[in-house]
Amino acid sequence: MSGRNTSGIVQRRGLHHSLMRAVLFAVLGVFCIYYLIPLLVMISTSLKSLTEIREGSLISLPKEFDFSAWEKAWNSACVGVRCNGLAPYMWNSVMMTVPAVAISTILGALNGYALTKWRFRGADTIFALMLFGAFIPFQVILLPMARVLGQLGLAGTIPGLILVHTVYGLAFTTLFFRNFFIGVSSGIIQAAKVDGAGFFGIFFRLVLPMSLPAIVVTVIWQFTQIWNDFLFGVAFTIGDSNPVTVALNNVVNTSTGVKEYNVDMAAAIIAALPTLAVYVVAGAWFVRGLSAGAVKG
Repeated sequence: MSGRNTSGIVQRRGLHHSLMRAVLFAVLGVFCIYYLIPLLVMISTSLKSLTEIREGSLISLPKEFDFSAWEKAWNSACVGVRCNGLAPYMWNSVMMTVPAVAISTILGALNGYALTKWRFRGADTIFALMLFGAFIPFQVILLPMARVLGQLGLAGTIPGLILVHTVYGLAFTTLFFRNFFIGVSSGIIQAAKVDGAGFFGIFFRLVLPMSLPAIVVTVIWQFTQIWNDFLFGVAFTIGDSNPVTVALNNVVNTSTGVKEYNVDMAAAIIAALPTLAVYVVAGAWFVRGLSAGAVKG
């Protein structure tokens, strides 16, 4: 009798568990659709002709696919008074983002390594001050940074913007690597020191290769923040040195008499594709790296 009761309880628990999973997935599905609708509208609008946009509804699918808006957004859309599309500005963003991500990541790794494995007097104070920098709003540093760039002769240039993003990102990259390196055994470092390895030898040959999860988290975070940045781009660059986010704003706000919504939507998707690609390719590593940092930090 007790066996039957136990079996019934197990069945009821299994049914309850299945029901809760179904409800959970239904709720997640609703939220997923809610967040994907704007993207679907953008893609649909970018594939329509202007005539179809005027005659149809916002959420209707295109009757036939028209990629002319994508071609115009890339090659000939007017960015202010220049009608050469987003292509040159995408290259500006690449030239800005790749060095800024690489430099801020390697410097953050060095900082985190020094603050955890080469302890020195005042290390905690320095880390606290750097952590404080992560909470400084963008707007606060605009005027001081503009003055520094002017004195260095980098105002209105891509190298100047690289410097801005590198400096501002150091607080975050240091935090990520510091949390990760706390979990690395100090015995390994001590053994390497006994074998005669120095600061940089241990870092490049031992510590850096084992910190791949932290590197992926940092690269994705920095790439997303730098590529999507608008404020620093519009404040510290001019004309042909603008990143793609500033160029996109100029495309949307430039009118030649007819508002081309399909071109605007295509331009917005083109500007967002690199960050989307990074998340698709390395998204699993991002979650794994965050978990590693959270557990070890």
